[in-house]
Amino acid sequence: MKSFTAGPNDVGARLSRFVLNVTQNLPSSVLYKGFRNKRIKVNGKRAQADYRLAEGDVVELYLNDEFFPQAPAKKSPAPRTRQPALTVIYEDDQIAVLYKPSHLLCHSDRTGDANLVDAFIARQIERGEYDPNGENAFSPAICNRLDRGTEGLVVAAKTAAALREMNRIIRDNEVHKEYLTITCGVPPKGRHTAWLRHDERTNKVTVRSAAAEGYKEIITQVSVERTVGPFALCRIGLITGRTHQIRAHLAFLGAPVLGDIKYGSKKMNERTGLRTQALCAVRLTFAQLPETSCLAALSGAVIELPAPAILVQFEQLANGAKPTSGSDTHKPRRQAPHRPARKPAGTAGNE
Repeated sequence: MKSFTAGPNDVGARLSRFVLNVTQNLPSSVLYKGFRNKRIKVNGKRAQADYRLAEGDVVELYLNDEFFPQAPAKKSPAPRTRQPALTVIYEDDQIAVLYKPSHLLCHSDRTGDANLVDAFIARQIERGEYDPNGENAFSPAICNRLDRGTEGLVVAAKTAAALREMNRIIRDNEVHKEYLTITCGVPPKGRHTAWLRHDERTNKVTVRSAAAEGYKEIITQVSVERTVGPFALCRIGLITGRTHQIRAHLAFLGAPVLGDIKYGSKKMNERTGLRTQALCAVRLTFAQLPETSCLAALSGAVIELPAPAILVQFEQLANGAKPTSGSDTHKPRRQAPHRPARKPAGTAGNE
């Protein structure tokens, strides 16, 4: 028998999910058999799979030892790869909004390269805000993902409650994400709908104009802010958030992202010498959130990347110079979120 005591970051977790997190390779058949046979208990009593944990609950698991890690499955305070210094744009007790440079992974992969989530965990440990040995299953995590070559804002959750709530906010489209990009050619303005299919084997997507089996709808808002020669500086609003959506959709519209080696123009990339895609996540705008939300402080907030380097890149192009990598020129400062003035009662939410 193994016993676990629910801590602050386990509050509200579904019991079945908690059990899966503290065990190893536990088949679902064994999990639910454990519930039926009273081999999974909370505070000495039979519990249901959908029970939500409270702080201090004692979870007893009468399961075979083979389903428990031989050593505690805790995060190491010292990641095996040296992690980069973090730039924090906004921070409160629940979340941090980080700047991710281009070429930095969001999560670890098989290469073992440095990544944003491990750097954030190391920071939280160093600051004494996270103790891996004091947690059953939770570790700080990032809530939205950017491609390796894309730079910009990434939200990181410090607590399990913040992680669950931010995931809900993203799922329910209660945060609007905006990007700046430089395109080869001028894309048509407006809201564009298409359908996208992701090939897991090649990690490449295909876009088409009509629905088809295996394709998912994508919606992208495009506005053109400036043009110079064959280039356009565009602001992109993500209505849906599919794999490679912005890059593939703009290429489909005839104006690929400059520097994109997967969907872009090889000729224009070679001409400018840009070695990474000119795409930056620059702004997060939160909707009005429920007062009961643990992230209610973000209600109506706008968090923006100060002085994004992609603007410098565009000026370099305008002046006939080759653009430098955004991560080489950008050292953003921390900022507080801006909150727009509240609309009077009865005002429509959308303009």
